[in-house]
Amino acid sequence: MAEIVLDKVTKRYPDGALAVSEVNIEIADGEFVILVGPSGCGKSTTLNMIAGLEDITGGELRIGGQRMNERAPKDRDIAMVFQSYALYPHMTVRENMAFPLRLAKVDSATVRAKVEEAAQILDLTPHLDRKPANLSGGQRQRVAMGRAIVRSPKAFLMDEPLSNLDAKLRGQMRTSVSRLQKQMGTTTVYVTHDQTEAMTLGDRVVVLRGGLVQQVGAPQFLYDHPANLFVAGFIGAPSMNFLAVTIRAEGATLLAEAPGLRLGLPPAIGQTLAGRRDQRVTLGVRPEHLSLGNGALQCSFEANVEVLEQLGSEIVLEVRAGDASLTVARIDPQARLVAGDRLRLCVQPERLHFFDPSTEQAIR
Repeated sequence: MAEIVLDKVTKRYPDGALAVSEVNIEIADGEFVILVGPSGCGKSTTLNMIAGLEDITGGELRIGGQRMNERAPKDRDIAMVFQSYALYPHMTVRENMAFPLRLAKVDSATVRAKVEEAAQILDLTPHLDRKPANLSGGQRQRVAMGRAIVRSPKAFLMDEPLSNLDAKLRGQMRTSVSRLQKQMGTTTVYVTHDQTEAMTLGDRVVVLRGGLVQQVGAPQFLYDHPANLFVAGFIGAPSMNFLAVTIRAEGATLLAEAPGLRLGLPPAIGQTLAGRRDQRVTLGVRPEHLSLGNGALQCSFEANVEVLEQLGSEIVLEVRAGDASLTVARIDPQARLVAGDRLRLCVQPERLHFFDPSTEQAIR
């Protein structure tokens, strides 16, 4: 095991395209870090630079305190698990898992012991003599992980390893990956575009956009304290709602106003926004922080139901208040609502977020 440090790591292609720009990340020994972002954000390129599959244009990569920029992938002592299982179809599970050790000319007794140990960890012991074609998708992915585990590398690198699985199996495998990483304590860097995986798997999450790191932090911290509009909208499902509001003063109370919307702000938020009176800001509110009810008028507003989705455990609404369009989740599934109804929504004012409309940065 080893720490991984990316010190202003940059990737620029020969045609001048900048894929990753000055990424600074320190991954502690044994830490599970998630790289997350939309397609083209640079997360896989960053992972490939750690693996040695992409050259580093600028900055320095260190694994275990040693510079790795010029070292070949085989000399970095890392193991990679890809989106595709990349198993040899003519080999059994045992032979697939043993293959990297055979290449390294490890003695047969050690190979057998390591394969059987990894198979036990991954619940693959009954399948060791089967071919990949006779396995389920989840079993094949566990074989691919077992092939990485037997090498006892300094770090695991995983590039969207669950994206080929169906939703139910993906959920089961998330649990398996998390349990496995905690059991082995191996430094792990995991790439995904799925923010649910990012929130449930990692010790820390790195949010990337356009090759730039937007924010790094524990999953709950990113949810509670997004640094900017992009992180706020990317983390959480359904996505956070954003409204253009004007901050007004009414005596000692500050209000957030928009057509059809007038919200009183608690004192703590009022102090933060005191210097922005009569200015426009972007208000963010998560769907789960809106609820049906008869709350105080200054913390609620009336809206019309435009779209209603019954999901069994909850109702997801899209409502309109004046010019504002909001989506609200976790409405009681027993609520008797139809499209066109008018209702009152209560806001949890302490859970509101505010952003500067020009910089898109959070107003703290």
